Amino acid sequence: MQREVLYHRPKNNYAYAYDEKTLHIRLRTKKGDVQSVHLIYGDPYNWIDGRWQIQKSEMTKSGSDEWFDYYFIEVSPEFRRLRYGFELMNENEKLVYTEKGFYEEAPMDDTSYYFCFPFLNKADVFRAPEWVKNTVWYQIFPERFANGNPANDPEGALAWGSAAPSKTNFFGGDFEGVIQHLDHLASLGITGIYFTPIFKAKSNHKYDTIDYFEIDPQFGTKETFRQLVDACHEKGIKVMLDAVFNHSGFYFEPFQDVLRNQENSQYKNWFHIREFPVITEPKPNYDTFAFEKNMPKLNTENPEVKEYLLKVARFWVEEFNIDGWRLDVANEVDHQFWREFRSTVKSVKPDAYILGEIWHDSMPWLQGDQFDAVMNYPFTTAALDFLAFDKITGSEFADKITNVLQSYPANVNEVAFNLLDSHDTPRVLTLAKENKERVRQLYTLMLSFPGTPCIYYGDEVGMTGEMDPGCRKCMEWDEEKQDRSLFEDIQKLITFRSDHSAFGNGGTLSFIKGSHTPGTLLYKKTSADETLLFAFNSESEPITLEEGLFDGFSNAVNLWTGENISPAHAVVNANDSLILKLS
Repeated sequence: MQREVLYHRPKNNYAYAYDEKTLHIRLRTKKGDVQSVHLIYGDPYNWIDGRWQIQKSEMTKSGSDEWFDYYFIEVSPEFRRLRYGFELMNENEKLVYTEKGFYEEAPMDDTSYYFCFPFLNKADVFRAPEWVKNTVWYQIFPERFANGNPANDPEGALAWGSAAPSKTNFFGGDFEGVIQHLDHLASLGITGIYFTPIFKAKSNHKYDTIDYFEIDPQFGTKETFRQLVDACHEKGIKVMLDAVFNHSGFYFEPFQDVLRNQENSQYKNWFHIREFPVITEPKPNYDTFAFEKNMPKLNTENPEVKEYLLKVARFWVEEFNIDGWRLDVANEVDHQFWREFRSTVKSVKPDAYILGEIWHDSMPWLQGDQFDAVMNYPFTTAALDFLAFDKITGSEFADKITNVLQSYPANVNEVAFNLLDSHDTPRVLTLAKENKERVRQLYTLMLSFPGTPCIYYGDEVGMTGEMDPGCRKCMEWDEEKQDRSLFEDIQKLITFRSDHSAFGNGGTLSFIKGSHTPGTLLYKKTSADETLLFAFNSESEPITLEEGLFDGFSNAVNLWTGENISPAHAVVNANDSLILKLS
């Protein structure tokens, strides 16, 4: 065995408390190097006649990626503490792996050899809001969803959909427009809305905040927003707002004070200013989001800035009963600020959802003291590479996703924010070269996947759009121009998610690798009361599933049609997917 490849560490994603009684333990080995793994474990204080009393339980191979195999076991230590190691075997060797190294036989004379989970403290259990696991989100870019009240249109607003979106034009989308179309969302099956910024700002995207305590007048008033939140809650829809705390807008009054008074400004330490006088061209001499002079970076280590922003975080939860915050550019803000942010928000509403925008490995933010989840861009990338771009095979997709799932505890994966596109990317139908069959496959994949899925406004009716600003078109409300078939398919998939325990977070996911074509992806999802088989075909020809996939089952029902399928005739059409309920 290649010992240098073996990896485990207590805490984080390799040993963690799933709940108050249960530990999850993982081990990484070289791919194909090990035939079986057993966990050797016991209470560190349980000794009889000078010998440590242990148990030995076989671990399950929970997945493989390009380089590694992963093994998993769930244990419930009686006294909530554990010492443990791993016994690995292949056809040539037996090896015991402990914190102190490798042994031919498990040492029984001293528990200090072993990995240690000192105590399963209730306070250390990662707890995201339970409701998020069953939520299907819908992202609304407020300026472009619906114009319900032309009286509050910004100056120069264009007629709805009368021109292509630009970085500077306005069409008058507002809160009343959202209220008027909540039935559309409810009929689709949406149970959460994520709004991009709604606070007073100069731009159409509102990521350049002028006043964090005021609604932008083009969207309505605070009273209108209160009516919107109440109307959403009446329909069982949660509301999440966008918090832009990494940077303010150029016209944020403290920054304007700095421009007026320079080094004499009382707010000069609210920002990261490298020298005076402050200049904006050719590049700003103050830190910004990217090099965007209109978005000066806030100094969240400054006590006054921190106090101001935490008041903002509390205000909108406390006064308007919102259900969550999405945190823009979250990885560029210091960890201590987010710890205090979490304490502030959870003190008002313990089950509020805190979602960070982070595009890369996010474990440092997901240890229970900062975020509940991050936006799952690794899933987005892998899904698009497989089904939109044909850049990777189904097997390579499985490898990438296995790596993502193994990178976080299960209770983190259950609330990961899964998406196919957003206001920051081209629309999914455009990415898929307007191949609607591939888009249906992508939604089948996302809505059946662990986590909490999000649909970008208009995607459900077949809207297209290139990168910003093209992806920010006015919502198409003329049903004659909507793809109602796509709407009904997504609606049905959302129904599957709520009606079938194995479809969403309730099922354990296992990829199936075999002799199928490169464009094939197969996985099973198994819950306590059902097993579902998912088959995706991105090839130009139909494929027939191997009969061995049905071993142990006597019946298969096509979830889309309700028809019984014979294992000998389980065909997946070109650019299509098949969902079978096995029994």
